[in-house]
Amino acid sequence: MAKKTYLEAACELPIYDDCDVLVVGGGSAGHSAALAAARAGAEKVILMERFGYFGGDVTGGYVLMIPALSWHNFNCVRGIQEEWFTRLDKNAPDSYICPEREEVGEKDPFKIQRWKLIHGCVSPEEGNPYLVRAPYYEPTQLKLEMDAMIKEQPNIKVMIHCWGTKPVMDGNTIKGVIFESKEGRQVITAKVVIDATGDGDIYRQTGAPIFHGATKTDNVREDRSGMTALVWRMGGVDFEGFMRWFNENPEEGKAFRANLNKIAGYSTFFYPAGCNDIVWWNNWLPNLNCANLDDIRYTEFTVRDSIRRLVEFCRKNMPYGRNAYIYDIAPQLGSRCSLRLNGEHVYSRLDIATGAKFDDVIAWHSVVGMLNGGAPIEIPYSTILPQKIENLLCPGRHLSAEADMIAGITLIPQCIGTGQAAGVAAAVCVKDGTTTHTVDIKKVQKILCTEQDVPLPRQDNTDPELVRELEEYKYGTYTEASKKIRAAAGLDW
Repeated sequence: MAKKTYLEAACELPIYDDCDVLVVGGGSAGHSAALAAARAGAEKVILMERFGYFGGDVTGGYVLMIPALSWHNFNCVRGIQEEWFTRLDKNAPDSYICPEREEVGEKDPFKIQRWKLIHGCVSPEEGNPYLVRAPYYEPTQLKLEMDAMIKEQPNIKVMIHCWGTKPVMDGNTIKGVIFESKEGRQVITAKVVIDATGDGDIYRQTGAPIFHGATKTDNVREDRSGMTALVWRMGGVDFEGFMRWFNENPEEGKAFRANLNKIAGYSTFFYPAGCNDIVWWNNWLPNLNCANLDDIRYTEFTVRDSIRRLVEFCRKNMPYGRNAYIYDIAPQLGSRCSLRLNGEHVYSRLDIATGAKFDDVIAWHSVVGMLNGGAPIEIPYSTILPQKIENLLCPGRHLSAEADMIAGITLIPQCIGTGQAAGVAAAVCVKDGTTTHTVDIKKVQKILCTEQDVPLPRQDNTDPELVRELEEYKYGTYTEASKKIRAAAGLDW
């Protein structure tokens, strides 16, 4: 049965403002893009955000852990990502926990045992445990810091409680965005637009090729990318005391976790929240799409309906949880994957399995999952560049990657890294009078490396010791998983 339709009358929309770079979405990718563009010399940057704060999943969705900022004894991920923590060190020093930068790669047995209590802070590499920088942070403190970072840039104009809804196109070139707010429907024109919405809200309407859902078809897969969440926090506990009990009593711990899942009706568990007496509950509701209205409603109601039951069970049964209480509930849905860009390059598992190198590399990050032993991979500019459409960049959670790869390369560090690169690229386009397809990528790389503290391979700031170790490690391509992927592709090494 065909859907009913309504013919909207044509109307003139007022132009609210004009800018060099318009960033739609103020999550980790968009916030970083706006900062990077402003710092790279864009004279006027507009940052548009649908909520009243920045950070998206980071501050509003309570994704309170940032994984894999280091590999072996190398702090690989810096730039705006590390700036978060240097600023928190100064302004809110007790707002996050993880091994210090100077400790990464350490194998001291005492430290290994201590940090094993905190998921992600010890490498899962079989037979080779070492400390990993994986901060767990307080979202309210980070929210304040992200505000401050933006306000320090006089060339950034902030528009909060504004929702970018539709691109303004001239053929295959984007010229701006229509947005909705309390002031009605208006237009912003821009030389370059950055879609950092996470769900492709802008690029899906431009005619750019896209992928639906977390798979190569329209079906949502039953893995992390095809799941939604509503995160919440519980206070009145001793997390490290509980984790010692959990690790020392594996059978009882397994039964405890099974009870949590049974009570909730979905998979759930808790992790640190930047301090020992509060935990954050993550959850995984499968086969759902975070851009589908029915799935959004189901997720919000299902999780909230279960919270009181879970807290009551913990008060009665959780070791070190007798005083448990509801601390708060995330103000926004935890989203993972809906649309994916089908960009100029689609990042694949084969790229990891072959240690692929890219002339247009813009980020160099470790990845979660041991397909390549966690070794840093190169993420190219072409993964945020849409086919056919000019002067539009698409960093963050919806970048161009295969279905079975998207979950590993769109975590917070990669969102920040691709967002920062998008901002620099946009500024270079505006200053040089080029387009997003003809931008001088070498200039973008140089600004990232020399001015914005982003380590990249084959650049002046490349750490030769990191390269030497990666080559000795064969970029992780020796793993059995990588061998199977190459064999399936008919590559015989």
